[in-house]
Amino acid sequence: MATASKNLVDVLLEKQFITPEQRDKVMAQHQGSPSTDLAQIVLQNGFAAEVDVYRSKAEAEGLPFIDLNKHKPEPSAINVVPAQVARKYNALPVRKDGQTLYVAMVDPRNVMAVDDIRMASRCTLIRPMTSVPADIKGGIDKAYPEANLPTRDGIGQALGGGGREQGLASINDAMKELGPGRDADADAGGSDEEDANKAPIVRMANAILVTAIESGASDIHIEPDRRNVRIRVRIDGVLQELMAVPKHIQAPLISRYKIMSDMNIAERRVPQDGRIPIKHGSKDYDMRVSCLPSLYGEKIVMRILDKSSVLIGLNKLGFYADDQNVLEELVAQPNGMFIVTGPTGSGKTTTLYSVLNKLNTIEKNIITVEDPIEYQLSGITQVGVNRKAGLTFASALRCFLRQDPDIIMVGEMRDLETADIGIEAALTGHLVLSTLHTNDAPSATIRLIDMGVEPFLVSATIIGILAQRLARKNCFECKEPYEVPVSELLRFGFKLDDEAFRARYPQLKDVNNLDDKVTLYRGKGCDVCRGKGYKGRLGCFELLKMNAEIAEMVVRRAPLQDIKEAAKRNGMMEMKEDGLRKILDGVSTPDEIMRVVFTAGY
Repeated sequence: MATASKNLVDVLLEKQFITPEQRDKVMAQHQGSPSTDLAQIVLQNGFAAEVDVYRSKAEAEGLPFIDLNKHKPEPSAINVVPAQVARKYNALPVRKDGQTLYVAMVDPRNVMAVDDIRMASRCTLIRPMTSVPADIKGGIDKAYPEANLPTRDGIGQALGGGGREQGLASINDAMKELGPGRDADADAGGSDEEDANKAPIVRMANAILVTAIESGASDIHIEPDRRNVRIRVRIDGVLQELMAVPKHIQAPLISRYKIMSDMNIAERRVPQDGRIPIKHGSKDYDMRVSCLPSLYGEKIVMRILDKSSVLIGLNKLGFYADDQNVLEELVAQPNGMFIVTGPTGSGKTTTLYSVLNKLNTIEKNIITVEDPIEYQLSGITQVGVNRKAGLTFASALRCFLRQDPDIIMVGEMRDLETADIGIEAALTGHLVLSTLHTNDAPSATIRLIDMGVEPFLVSATIIGILAQRLARKNCFECKEPYEVPVSELLRFGFKLDDEAFRARYPQLKDVNNLDDKVTLYRGKGCDVCRGKGYKGRLGCFELLKMNAEIAEMVVRRAPLQDIKEAAKRNGMMEMKEDGLRKILDGVSTPDEIMRVVFTAGY
């Protein structure tokens, strides 16, 4: 096996996958966090496509690379390696040539793994190769499909294999089998459990879930209209129409999902909530299902939660090194309250889990109370809210204080009682993590006071506040440069004569007037991003670090704008400026950042 002769970023620069400025940023971040892999820093900043990063990493390490999107595993190779061995070592057999087996591995330098694969396959020689880790894991899931497992009480079916196109084909096949139905204006409420359990409806319901998961959707919307039922999925934060199905399918399809989520199918007048635990490939998903009566029938919305998500990790969320270092410094404190704010779906819970993942050590007793438990972390005591049994955020918190915790996470500060107990915990030597719904970081202090918390308690306990939004990233398969006048960027409220602002951005150093051009990047649309120009999301952040000046202003109930200005003097970068950094780095576009960051008066 060849030895590494180059640095990853040097190879990326040599191949023109990154610019010299981006190389310097990566190395600066790596110097501030030496334990973070260079490849992860490049991907975190969105400087290059995954396949280019890992191809370059293979070259730097002297390893062969295989693009699994272009080279499919051969059955002769799959057949000689047991599924448990492949999954244990994240190793995908690709090709068998006589007694030589070529294997794509997430960790190709794992000598013990290579030995075990050689013994299991009975091949004389194992040739480790590298590839994109997600492609390896996806290839393993397809090569070794697990047996179907039933959902709740054996009523539903687990999801089989197949991608987005196969899922759409299955939906169309099911509709053909169901045939034409009643008149579109007929009452859609007459279906019963027997209709919902018919084979075509079962297949259609499952195929919709498969298609959504394979598309990377976070939500599924089943929306009755006057003459049909619209099915939409939310991908990268934006709703897209999947298809429309005939009206006569509405009642049995809705009933099917109500059965799977353990709802009362006979009750159509009031909202209901439920869950569908399912398995797809090697992953477990928890579908949070909401049913709402509407003018044309019940609407179903399902939130897709990947319980084994591999995206947890501060270095994967879109933080720049300066903000991440401040955040890690804040949550390393032994006591106090750290709050993450933002609207629903802005990634607050994922950020808190990433923090917990970093803090989770054998020396810490960590307890969480959540509604619901979205990810499962070993080594942490996680408690789910159960209002029917009287287990609320407040009642759980009271019990937590008798469990000798070091760190407590509260899913959301929803009322004064919960906030008071959380503050009591922060005052008595515990680190408390929680979320609020506010537009920006400084507003969180005002929100807590409005809830009834005394200002002096807010100033005494809050150590930091993080506001965030999720913005779509440019698709790196079709990303291309384009030029715009500087005036395009001034929509963000900055001024060209602001020296501190211009000093942060080399691209604007020589700009003298609004007509000067600056180079930005956008996706033109391709098969990978399905013509959207965007693929994936990352965070835009605003991190407020509490200090004596801000604490004093909170106690005397200073205006919000004064608190914001004090926070900026203390080093807080507004969310819009964090978004501008991502625009100038080619990670996203002005329109996308404006869409997610700006609100009236912000």
